[in-house]
Amino acid sequence: MTTATPPGLPLTPRQAERRRRILRASTALAARGGYEAVQMREVAEGAEVALGTLYRYFPSKVHLLVAVMREQLEQLHEQVRRRPPAGETSAARVAETLTLAFQALQREPRLAEAMVRALSFADRSVSTEVDQVSSLTAAIVLDAARLPAPPSADQQAALRVIAHTWHATLLGWLSGRASLAEVRSDLHTAARLLTLGA
Repeated sequence: MTTATPPGLPLTPRQAERRRRILRASTALAARGGYEAVQMREVAEGAEVALGTLYRYFPSKVHLLVAVMREQLEQLHEQVRRRPPAGETSAARVAETLTLAFQALQREPRLAEAMVRALSFADRSVSTEVDQVSSLTAAIVLDAARLPAPPSADQQAALRVIAHTWHATLLGWLSGRASLAEVRSDLHTAARLLTLGA
């Protein structure tokens, strides 16, 4: 029985590079064929690691794809920090950021589908990784909002609702239950909740 590398445990440079290769291989497979295309043996081959090594880093495909989503969100977070949205209000900035993120996912719909399915399938064994994705989503929204003071209780609640709306609209779009216009409308509506308690 293999022991998974605990999430958040500091990695050596060699381990970090191995992890990056695994995530790159997973992302490429998911972008080409969606959730079903991400097979652990193929990931290991693409990353040039032993299958047992892959399982030490990621015990399942769900763990792996949630980690891919975290990496995608980290890139978005860095982009928000480098080039902050230019809207005049917190709500406008949040709506702009989430709309741009959604547009990026539209360009890779199979990758988006794989990540969202993994989140949907995640059980308690993946709770740490899912919590990291949720915290990162909230951090992106908070940085985009650039609220003038620490968020009020109402604004903190609004930030949580916005993050939930973001994931729900993405799922709705991927499953064909929501149009692009509905996604944009829902994101803007959720972002306006930030005016509460301002």
